Amino acid sequence: MATPMWTRLVRQGCCRICRLQNVKHRTFSSKEGENIPISSVPLTERLPGLPLPKYATVDNQKQVTQVTTLENGLRVASENKFGHFCTVGVLVDSGSRYEVAYPGGVSHFLEKLAFNSTSQYSRDEIYQILEKHGGITDCLSARDTLIYAMSAESTALPLLSNILAEVTLRPQFTEQEIDDTRNTISYELESVEMNPDPESILIEMSHAAAYQNNTLGLPKLCPKQTIPTLDRNTILSYMYHHHTPDRMVVAGVGVDHQQFVEAVKESFLNKTPVWEDNPKLINPSSALDRSVAQYTGGQVKVNKDLSDISLGPNPMPDLAHLVLGLESCSHKDDDFVAFCVLNILLGGGSSFSSGGPGKGMYTRLYTHVLNRYHWINSASAVNHAYEDTGLFCIHCSSHPERLGELAEVITNELTETAGNIRTDELERAKTQLQSMLMMNLEMRPVMFEDVGRQVLANGHRRPVEYYFDAIGNITAADLNRVANRMLKTKLSVAAYGNLKKLPSYDDMQSFLNNKSSLHKQFNLFRMRR
Repeated sequence: MATPMWTRLVRQGCCRICRLQNVKHRTFSSKEGENIPISSVPLTERLPGLPLPKYATVDNQKQVTQVTTLENGLRVASENKFGHFCTVGVLVDSGSRYEVAYPGGVSHFLEKLAFNSTSQYSRDEIYQILEKHGGITDCLSARDTLIYAMSAESTALPLLSNILAEVTLRPQFTEQEIDDTRNTISYELESVEMNPDPESILIEMSHAAAYQNNTLGLPKLCPKQTIPTLDRNTILSYMYHHHTPDRMVVAGVGVDHQQFVEAVKESFLNKTPVWEDNPKLINPSSALDRSVAQYTGGQVKVNKDLSDISLGPNPMPDLAHLVLGLESCSHKDDDFVAFCVLNILLGGGSSFSSGGPGKGMYTRLYTHVLNRYHWINSASAVNHAYEDTGLFCIHCSSHPERLGELAEVITNELTETAGNIRTDELERAKTQLQSMLMMNLEMRPVMFEDVGRQVLANGHRRPVEYYFDAIGNITAADLNRVANRMLKTKLSVAAYGNLKKLPSYDDMQSFLNNKSSLHKQFNLFRMRR
């Protein structure tokens, strides 16, 4: 007959109590041979007679990013990190901002075509090699950077370097691969349209409003109408201008720098790009865009019924989405760190956020907005920084009937950034940003991207201590200064959903320009609802 569960639990509990009681009677011998009870030694003291602990040590305790420029202009950057695995990749000064002379979406295609067949490897061979060494791959296209990355055992470094050279300089781009990519992107665009969270759509719209018809305002997601038009020649022509040694950085984390340099020399310098083998592949009309981003401000609206966007017994609430943005600064600007602190100070998120205050519920967009106005579904600050400009935004949403009130609350919150900033909220924001910086750089892929991006932009990488100290030195006066700088720029508005109650662009711009007329502007908003 089986023993009842409660009986077994009682027996287990009694055994644990006995074991704990036995600890009290354990003794150790002192130098004088006297037996002393262990329980009499305070936890703040070492147990006598035990050998000293031996801790593992890591060579090169002070992390230093090493950079070597090869004879063809290609930069190799690395930082050693304890462990048996490494992350290596190629960062290219590329992206949708350079596509003015091309059909939109070339970078999007390159992201999906990455790690397919090359002149030396088939797609299956690449992944079989990586599987043997515990490896994974990823490719990310941004507005200003294209990143090819791999993580695998450090012993496979020469193979990883060779694969990277093949993928970035000698891809095949067969008709089958391009057709598959067309289908993949079409499906992705459909998924974006059906997603209850239109974050990627709003980012596209806000950039299109802020930089109308130039550089950063060009579409990152491939437009539907250009999917059938993009072919092998167009894509290779784009790579011909952008995948040049002076626009590329080969970065690695968890590798020995000298070994890494030798592996990159062997693989990258000895390979001729596929477009040099056959110059007829290059379209003569293609060119390299060297334009500087021109912030224009403006408005992009998409009026769409989102009431039935999610199916099922618990549908998402009917929401209208609004993004209000102003020009901030580039990541090379002296005010960059101050804008980052201002971003954290505003913070924000969703009206439903699990995890408690540790997720930023003491930020201004929680305490001043989400906790005061129950009808606001979300409000969060985002700062996009690029080489020559930046865009500071607040993304928010509410029921379409309250869109006017939402615009009122958020525009008021933007103007308040130039006002009084309490010491406690400033210190909290600085501490939170410092902790985010330090914790994120504990992850090898994040460190890899930071190394690559900094070297690609500046030719060197500043140590993490530089930014840690810079954050700590930010004052309330700094935040007031950058807020006033931001408020002098033209407003960028992106609106998505049922927009019948959206105030006019001129009204929202006028509010930012005339902060002294708050009550008059509020009444104007209410009259238009």
